Amino acid sequence: MCRSTVAILIAAALGLGLVFVAGCETEAQKGAGIGALAGAGIGAIVGHQSGNTAGGALIGGAVGGGTGYVLGNEGDKKRTQSEIQDVRQEMNTVTVNITNSNGSTSQVTMRKQGVGYAGPRGEYYNHLPTEAELKPIYGF
Repeated sequence: MCRSTVAILIAAALGLGLVFVAGCETEAQKGAGIGALAGAGIGAIVGHQSGNTAGGALIGGAVGGGTGYVLGNEGDKKRTQSEIQDVRQEMNTVTVNITNSNGSTSQVTMRKQGVGYAGPRGEYYNHLPTEAELKPIYGF
């Protein structure tokens, strides 16, 4: 096969492969797919120069897929840890609604700290404060 035909076939295979990668749910899956495609393409080009296009593509695809999976999996771990931290923070946050004298509502976000709650201005309550307790500070 001539070089231009091989290049066109590689480009078509990579393009088709990217269609499948688009449906991946995790970074590990995406990394494996992209790594395998890139590795197969590079392996085919290098293999073509030495007369073994198929072997080069297979080896390149395997190495690229494995490397892409490992890198993508690390991204998944970081994202998962960040999501867990966000959920913990959300669980330790309470919003108290205060009805103001004009009928509007002010929201005061309290953060759980130990056995009590801290307000936005740094005040600490040994219990979840009521609307009546917060109204003199945050209401109008």
